[in-house]
Amino acid sequence: MKSIVLAEKPSVARDLARVLGCSQQSKQYIEGPKYIVTWALGHLVELKMPEDYNKEYKQWRMEDLPIIPNEMGLKLIRQVSHQYKGIEQLSRRKDVGEFIIATDAGREGELVARWILEKLRWKKPVKRLWISSQTDRAIKDGFKNLKPAREYDFLYQSAVCRSEADWLIGLNVTRALTTKYNEQLSAGRVQTPALSMILEREADIKAFVPKEYFTIDAKIGPLEAAWEKNGEKRIFNRDQAEKIVELVKNEKGKVTSLSTKPKTEQQPLPYDLTELQRDANRRFGFSAKKTSSVLQNLYERYKLVTYPRTDSKYLTVDMKNTMNDRLQALSSAYREEVQPALKNKGTVLVNKVFNNDKVSDHHAIIPTDEPPHLGDLSSDERKLYDIIVRRFLALFYGPYQTETIHAVIDVKGESFSARETKIVDAGFKKITGKDEEDSRSKPLGNLKSGQEFSVKESRLQKKLTEPPARFNEADLLARMEKYGLGTPATRADIIERLLSTETIDRQNNRLHPTPKGKQLIDLVNSELKSPELTAKWEKQLEDIARGKGNPKDFLENIRTQTKQLVNEIKGSEQTYKAHNLTGSKCPECGEFMKEVKGRDGKILVCSSRECGFRKRKDPKMSNRRCPQCHKKMEIHNGKAGTYFQCRPCNVVEKAEDRKKTVTKREERQLMNKYKKKEEAPMGNSLADALKAALEKKD
Repeated sequence: MKSIVLAEKPSVARDLARVLGCSQQSKQYIEGPKYIVTWALGHLVELKMPEDYNKEYKQWRMEDLPIIPNEMGLKLIRQVSHQYKGIEQLSRRKDVGEFIIATDAGREGELVARWILEKLRWKKPVKRLWISSQTDRAIKDGFKNLKPAREYDFLYQSAVCRSEADWLIGLNVTRALTTKYNEQLSAGRVQTPALSMILEREADIKAFVPKEYFTIDAKIGPLEAAWEKNGEKRIFNRDQAEKIVELVKNEKGKVTSLSTKPKTEQQPLPYDLTELQRDANRRFGFSAKKTSSVLQNLYERYKLVTYPRTDSKYLTVDMKNTMNDRLQALSSAYREEVQPALKNKGTVLVNKVFNNDKVSDHHAIIPTDEPPHLGDLSSDERKLYDIIVRRFLALFYGPYQTETIHAVIDVKGESFSARETKIVDAGFKKITGKDEEDSRSKPLGNLKSGQEFSVKESRLQKKLTEPPARFNEADLLARMEKYGLGTPATRADIIERLLSTETIDRQNNRLHPTPKGKQLIDLVNSELKSPELTAKWEKQLEDIARGKGNPKDFLENIRTQTKQLVNEIKGSEQTYKAHNLTGSKCPECGEFMKEVKGRDGKILVCSSRECGFRKRKDPKMSNRRCPQCHKKMEIHNGKAGTYFQCRPCNVVEKAEDRKKTVTKREERQLMNKYKKKEEAPMGNSLADALKAALEKKD
């Protein structure tokens, strides 16, 4: 009997098929002697929408809310139903005896496969491939150690609970807000508290009142020193600061204290996804979504890194034996960096990294034993791969050791400090890079306690205290992780969701709330924007995944919460004012148009949700030519479909009138004839010739 192997996408399926010896290619699967490898295209099955339960729900009405089905149903996603039907046909074959789930080894990957199996009503045995890298060796080892799918039932239950909770709360609250305030307002279990965090920071910035303060720098003999008292370098009284500057001018300073303080910085652990996204944002300006996308390529296409969507920075104990193979794979591209580790027989100097208790589904992101060909990678892929490799190699180097010499100079009773940081052992920073502060450190020379120096210069600098900075994505990811908002796999999508709904804007790598976002937070229930409530839900989902929670109780609580949230919106007396209304009126219903961001720039959208008319603010030009002046026509999407418009001639044509347009080939032929005078047009212009050709076609 053969086994069906389900991958999450075609590219992964092709790799599995190659390793498993499947070569008979079909439209929806690849078959071999023992296995039939097929694939999903992301989700093929999803939760039913409200209109699938009742056609009247297609129209958004407040009186229908909350929509809470007694039992949530599943339906095929129409756009990818052809692939599901191909899998369905395979499942009915009499020579098929088992199903192997080979989708991504995580909560969402489990849901992709299990919903397909549920829709198929599969009754035969099911096994699970659970691997952390896509190398040939990992795939072969994984198929030798397939697990019974029932071992992942709790993970599946957690995935179902998460999906249904997002449907119940997100869909109902979004519909309630949108119908109440006649504006497309989106709210959700995770995105709303994330938006609330950005608004809280904005409130802190608005409330901040800058204070004037002063610092004093002095050139004392060969030393660059700064005034300091009890660790404070700022003086908030101008008169006091000016008196000190005058007091120390041309005086002598005496070294009253000279101390040396050693400091050891331990090697960092390998990356989990959130820290990698934060680091890539700080170093390269990558968005969290971009980092996830580039990382997925390194994992799936090039097989250079292990499973990306992990929340662990630790490795399992049995991975100690794989370290040397990984170093050997890196030895050509990172020869200088790897040599010291190989000389030490691949011994990891950070033993705490091997901890089974701190690895749940997947270990930290580290390089695989696949040799890298850096020339094949794009610039972004090289950047991300490089910091992953260097963070991994840090495990084979010693800690970073420095020594800070602190000199205190007394000038007329005022204390000035000078510091020098010496690197004792660069350790792991030989490969990850040194701190800027350490590299800027100024030498103190051979100082001795009791030495005296003249004050050559003293300078007063006026400064202002600064407000807290707006979050960049690294900051927001850190806050989301701290409060348990989302998972490593979903946080990037949450940020992109906030951007796409125009509740926040990204400017110079900083996240700014929009007028729409500010109003939305005022309208949303206080509980829903609280990170504590969402963190509590995420903890319950995690407990369910580990077999310690009750899915039924969780969903019952979500249903109760949904009713409460919707009823609060219904009873609210707050108002919403669209911030983006323009003076233009809709050509179809007469309501004012709103300016919103589209994929290709700004577009104008009718403020009436029932109308839905939209057009580009700067119209997109088509290749279609006006039958009168032969200039290119604008393309618009109206309620009745796509239409073309020539503004100078005021000619409007529907998309289905395309047959009346001269094709490019006909246009070229006509132009050649016209140039050769083989065909006399009605007039003397090319436009007349084209007009004549159109009339012939009619």
